[in-house]
Amino acid sequence: MCTAATYKTKDFYFGRTLDYEFSYGEEITITPRNYKFNLKNMGIMETHYAMIGMAHIAENYPLYYDAINEKGLGMAGLNFVGNADYKEVIDGKDNITQFEFIPYILGKCASVKEARELLGKINITNIPFNEKMTLAQLHWIIADKNEAITVESIKDGIKIYDNPVGVLTNNPPFDKQIFNLNNYMNLSPKSPKNNFSDKLNLNMYSRGMGAIGLPGDLSSQSRFVRAAFVKTNSFSGETESESVSQFFHILGAVEQQKGCCEVTDGKFEYTIYTSCCNGDKGIYYYTTYENHQITGVDMNKENLNSDILICYPLIQGEQIKIRN
Repeated sequence: MCTAATYKTKDFYFGRTLDYEFSYGEEITITPRNYKFNLKNMGIMETHYAMIGMAHIAENYPLYYDAINEKGLGMAGLNFVGNADYKEVIDGKDNITQFEFIPYILGKCASVKEARELLGKINITNIPFNEKMTLAQLHWIIADKNEAITVESIKDGIKIYDNPVGVLTNNPPFDKQIFNLNNYMNLSPKSPKNNFSDKLNLNMYSRGMGAIGLPGDLSSQSRFVRAAFVKTNSFSGETESESVSQFFHILGAVEQQKGCCEVTDGKFEYTIYTSCCNGDKGIYYYTTYENHQITGVDMNKENLNSDILICYPLIQGEQIKIRN
């Protein structure tokens, strides 16, 4: 499972955790403006906005998990197993496959407002990348510095939800996730008062008691509540280092450790990587489970008018500094 979030100080930040039991060999991938996307039903997208993100490269094609484009629009796909539903090709629609969805939106849209307009024409089709790859069951968060939305392709069609918390996890559907926050409106970063009974002398015995009841398990619904609470109450300075550090701390609240979520005998889901993108500067930062050192790749230091993918393998292995 996974968690995505947005954050804003002076700049806009967007990122996610990827939680799974194994890696597909993903890399930081920059797609320049003139890389040609051969779309299954929409011809060739010859030019588009440049983008940077995490992708598995298959047949020289970037299968993006999450990315931002040069205009500061971010997008991530998260597991939505059992609810995601893709359609056959529909005449009169822009028929986009699930794996084309991120590059298509980020390639054409500079803002969430533009993405909303494009989404009104889109049909997400059930055509896989190739015969060896099954369709990933996903839903998506799309965000810029002004707003965020959640997009879900279900049996009833494409649903677009305003996302006021700027957070996305997995099941249940997004409207139910938002409604569930009503159950936690009593949580607060402030010290609690005794509302239990005026007949009892109840006293605060520890700091942080205002957040008693914040769920701590790894289920997607609990991670949604926890990420929403931490993100909406987060505070940091506006420098790049302070902002990036705080963003990683936000997603650190939902990090999954090996051994705590067993999927099959001896196999565990864990946080393979965590990302943080500065949408204003075009920088993609990341950490991995084995490497907590924050590493960054700046898309604007590359030739964005090229037609060739630019890839950076992830730096693995813990970077430990010995001081004596």
